[in-house]
Amino acid sequence: MRLESKLFNYKNGETRLKVNRKTLNKSLAKTNASYEKLVERLVEWAENRPDIRVLMIVGSRARMDHPADEWSDLDVIVVTTDPRRYLSTTEWLENLGKPLLTFLEPTVGGQMERRVLFEGMLDVDFSIIPREVILRLLQDEIPPQILEMFKRGVHVLLDKDGITSRLYTRFSSVELPPPHPPTEREFLEVVYDFLYHAVWTLKKILRGELWTAKFCLDSYMKRKCMLRVIEWHAHVKRGWAYDTWFDGRFLEEWADSDVIKELRKTFSYYDEADIKRGLLATMSLFRKISMEIAEKLNYSYPIELDKKITEWIRSFCPTS
Repeated sequence: MRLESKLFNYKNGETRLKVNRKTLNKSLAKTNASYEKLVERLVEWAENRPDIRVLMIVGSRARMDHPADEWSDLDVIVVTTDPRRYLSTTEWLENLGKPLLTFLEPTVGGQMERRVLFEGMLDVDFSIIPREVILRLLQDEIPPQILEMFKRGVHVLLDKDGITSRLYTRFSSVELPPPHPPTEREFLEVVYDFLYHAVWTLKKILRGELWTAKFCLDSYMKRKCMLRVIEWHAHVKRGWAYDTWFDGRFLEEWADSDVIKELRKTFSYYDEADIKRGLLATMSLFRKISMEIAEKLNYSYPIELDKKITEWIRSFCPTS
């Protein structure tokens, strides 16, 4: 994946919206006028804030692959020398639009973001990044998830210090770790994790803890275990360079069609009998995918253990 240089536009060490307007409008062709006006107000306001050094758009509104549509939010990185101001106060949002609500949430990079819903249901995520953190990226090892985000696309709206040109040079010189097959140990770790929590889920059902059981089945087991094997399954069929995105994004496009068809049957209602049904359906799909992966990679799958656990679970689901 190559970093697109055309997403960066520099002039005398600074980047301004007036320099980027043509590129910005082209990449945000599907963005409605309300988002564009919000971005213009953001840049105009930030230009007069001495503590704000860089503004960048990331995510769908900066990507060339899977660009923004009418449902996309706006993801903005705000590099500042005074992060507390934007995390501890909210009045600054009035300069950008009419906020309906706002709250804080951690980011994948270990920082914090302020998520805002503006009038018109415009959802904007402001990742508030201390300037020194950005500068460390020029020297320290770059976390893979940060590198991937930047390589998928960045729009520089404002750069008062020329930092983004240095970031571009740095990120262009670093390649994402190439995808590779799991080791047999890594594969079995996921399988054992899944089977353990299948038993754990049934025990919660039998105890009457349906909320906990459903959360484990339809969140933990699917996101941590099932998603991993769906990704591996796609790779063993289409190659390890095949793009499976991250955290299940666009799964409906890159996963095997038969997997998608069966996946629909694995989610459950908030009901004891249906959670049991969903558990068995989830186990069946996981087993099928994992055995195909094991065959392709010449690994062993613990089929006897799987049968033993499945039979025990079925003994509490007589109608299944």
